Amino acid sequence: MVVGAVALAAVGAGSGIAATGMGENEQPITGEAYDRASAAALAYTGGGRVSQTEVGDEDSYYEVEVTLADGSQVDVQLDKDFLVVGSKADVEGD
Repeated sequence: MVVGAVALAAVGAGSGIAATGMGENEQPITGEAYDRASAAALAYTGGGRVSQTEVGDEDSYYEVEVTLADGSQVDVQLDKDFLVVGSKADVEGD
C-alpha cells in the first residue's frame, strides 16, 4: 500500500496537480491553468502552499485552496481570466 502511495505521489508531484481530498465530480486544475491559478491565489494570500484546486467550482470558475504558514486554509475564487472574485477561510469542521 505504501509503495502505491509513493508512486501516486511521484506521479502527482510532476504533473502540476494538487488534488488532495477531491470529491467524485470535482476536476483539478491542470497544466498552464494550474500555474496561473496558483500564482494568482498565492499573490492574493501573500504566500502559502496550494493544497487543492478545482475547475468549475459552485462559486467560481476556478477555486484554489491555499494552506497558510499557520496551518489555516483559504479558498480563493477566480474567474476564467484568473482574477480573484472572492475568498473564504476554511473553518475547522467544514
